[in-house]
Amino acid sequence: MITTLSPPVALTVTPSIFSSYFKSQFVYTEASLSHSLSINQASKYWETGEMAGYKVEDDYDYLFKVVLIGDSGVGKSNLLSRFTKNEFNLESKSTIGVEFATRTLKVDDKVVKAQIWDTAGQERYRAITSAYYRGAVGALLVYDTTRRATFENVDRWLKELKNHTDPNIVVMLVGNKSDLRHLLAVPTEDGKSYAEQESLCFMETSALEATNVEDAFAEVLTQIYRITSKKQVEAGEDANGSVPKGEKIEVKNDVSALKKLGCCSN
Repeated sequence: MITTLSPPVALTVTPSIFSSYFKSQFVYTEASLSHSLSINQASKYWETGEMAGYKVEDDYDYLFKVVLIGDSGVGKSNLLSRFTKNEFNLESKSTIGVEFATRTLKVDDKVVKAQIWDTAGQERYRAITSAYYRGAVGALLVYDTTRRATFENVDRWLKELKNHTDPNIVVMLVGNKSDLRHLLAVPTEDGKSYAEQESLCFMETSALEATNVEDAFAEVLTQIYRITSKKQVEAGEDANGSVPKGEKIEVKNDVSALKKLGCCSN
């Protein structure tokens, strides 16, 4: 069951006041937050742990970074907004830099905090850098079911993702805008077939109607958690440990089994 531990809070702050603002304003809350920063600044804060500066001690068991990738206009920002704030904006505008938001949920009685990064429109300029992908352990690869070209570009996005992360990062292929059935250009079977070929999870979503949005994010986070906890058990570590500051987890030889776990749906 997915839970948000306090009402959503939306912010736009400059990098210079980022850490001190959080520490003073959010030290006693666990919120669904959203922010806008440059990719390099956001990556720096992730690596140094400053993004978690506002957290209460032991308020989560795991911290996972998940990235949203795909062509411009496929609905990534609205998927993020729907999942973290339960909002949809028809007039959604791109932001220069990187947007990210957090959402907390429970998986097998453990508190998992997801920090989800959105490219904020930079994909149209081919400006995505390794800093955006650094530390990511999960990804939602999004295409627009009404625009065939966005599906045809999925392969390029997947290759770029694997060039900058572990090749077996947990990936959910997402066919968004399923509510526009009369404009369908990518049949469900095409998405399923590609996902099976590449050992990806697959779902069709509608950010507008909130269809499968929760399930898509939750499935990715659940798979990451189970892989992480399995590795900890095998290593004889305490399963209550966390994955702080974007530390990479090894997921090799585990993700190939995701298809068998029934993570593909429409």
